[in-house]
Amino acid sequence: MTAQRPRSGRPTLEAVAARAGVGRGTVSRVVNGSARVSARARAAVLEAINELGYVPNRAARSLVTNRTDSIALVASESEDRVFGEPFFAGIVRGISAVLADTPIQLWLAMAQSRQEWQRVERHLTSQHVDGVLLISLHGDDPLPRRIQESGLPMVLGGVPTGFDPPSYVDVDNRGGARQAVAHLVSRGRTKIATLTGPQDMGAGLHRLEGYRQGLEEAGLPVDEDLIFYGDFSEASGAIGMRTLLERRPDLDAVFAASDLMALGAMRVLREQGRRIPQDVAVVGFDGSPMAPHTDPPLTTVHQPAEAMGREMTRLLLAQIRGEKLSKKDRVVILDANLVVRASS
Repeated sequence: MTAQRPRSGRPTLEAVAARAGVGRGTVSRVVNGSARVSARARAAVLEAINELGYVPNRAARSLVTNRTDSIALVASESEDRVFGEPFFAGIVRGISAVLADTPIQLWLAMAQSRQEWQRVERHLTSQHVDGVLLISLHGDDPLPRRIQESGLPMVLGGVPTGFDPPSYVDVDNRGGARQAVAHLVSRGRTKIATLTGPQDMGAGLHRLEGYRQGLEEAGLPVDEDLIFYGDFSEASGAIGMRTLLERRPDLDAVFAASDLMALGAMRVLREQGRRIPQDVAVVGFDGSPMAPHTDPPLTTVHQPAEAMGREMTRLLLAQIRGEKLSKKDRVVILDANLVVRASS
């Protein structure tokens, strides 16, 4: 007997169960992402859901499970930056990959001004989301502490300055920067400049620390005239490169704390008749998709943004499920690896 839709036209859980030839509980477990379902039963349920056009009643389920089946990704940046920089796209791809097999939806928000922060904060409650992922945090961001105080599950992407988060995923920024400097030294470069990221962000601060450590390990002095404090953007890379060349026209290499900054630096070097890498070698940081296509192709420290998004989501879902994680398990540090190309 073929399962019938209810008079409202909206297929029910019971209709899906009848079409799939399984019990109502099995359908419920599939819809809620439970692993306690055989592959065969899961396939039958998913096929029935597709055939009937079944859509779970999220409001009703939230009353039973005390969950919203939504998580928030909050970036402390402008829309232009979030949608314009490859790093953020990689983070979202990683998050989406983990959520694909769950009923959980992703809510994205960007906030920079006090007004924007207040608007976002009002939404970040257990009535709206089950947990929060925070990325690109600056030292004065108030949100992490407030979320922690509220008890809402939270995982950070990167470590902000001035705050020790209980759970976070980060890249070995210091180690990546040291690799970049060691590579430039191996190429015979001795006057190595750097274009830094914001110093109120863990990534910017730690990449500068790694640069300094790399010079010290190579027995080279740290010259403050070879350091320009930027903001990860292409524009600041261009401004910084002009400034560094004015200060130290004899520099023979530059380590940029982002690929976008490296791109801006390379543009200025070409404008001023400096050959890359013959006169000035260039290394970036990100491993962005554009790096192989610059002129010349950019040597860069690859940070696995997609893996970062996946690990952040994995940790957050574990918290939402109530799993008890040790302090060690709540922190993930991913390797950063140098990819050598023609720019150095």
